[in-house]
Amino acid sequence: MTSTTKTPQPFASSPGLEPLRAKRGWIIALGVIYVVAGVIALGSIVMATIVSVFVVGIMMLIAGVAEVFHAFQIKTWGRFLLWLLLGALYIVAGFLTFENPLLAAALLTLLLAVSLIASGIMRVVLAFSMKEGMPWIWVVVSGVITLLLGLVILAHWPVSSLYILGLFLGIDLIVAGAGWLAVGFGLGRRA
Repeated sequence: MTSTTKTPQPFASSPGLEPLRAKRGWIIALGVIYVVAGVIALGSIVMATIVSVFVVGIMMLIAGVAEVFHAFQIKTWGRFLLWLLLGALYIVAGFLTFENPLLAAALLTLLLAVSLIASGIMRVVLAFSMKEGMPWIWVVVSGVITLLLGLVILAHWPVSSLYILGLFLGIDLIVAGAGWLAVGFGLGRRA
């Protein structure tokens, strides 16, 4: 009796990876840049916090301009005024972020803490509503860690607003860089 099942092709033999393999050096370079930027951010956490607030401000300005532009595409007055007001609020908030980045960092950190607390509570509740046989314990652990992280940030607020956003930015850059490095080196090993 012969088997007609195919053995799965390994990751490396996928023809879709050839373009990535050709750019392997660039992927590794991107990973190095991310890691270096993350280390720099962790070396100056307050400056990284201010930079992250400026990025949020820039995104608010772009969103505000897009909302105002979209308002002029609307045919009815009620919706036009609503979109225009929304766009104006985004633009004002973006400029206020540049005007006082430390206050913006404090507000963003408070929002982050409250969001983490709410997310942690929801994960714990979700975990206890899971059926037997599901890996609910990991959802509980994830929820408790998220909840505790939010409580720690909130307990040290507003002082934590000087370093939390920069710390998270630095850690995120290092983890993303490590991921790109792993992809780049993994493509080389499987060639």
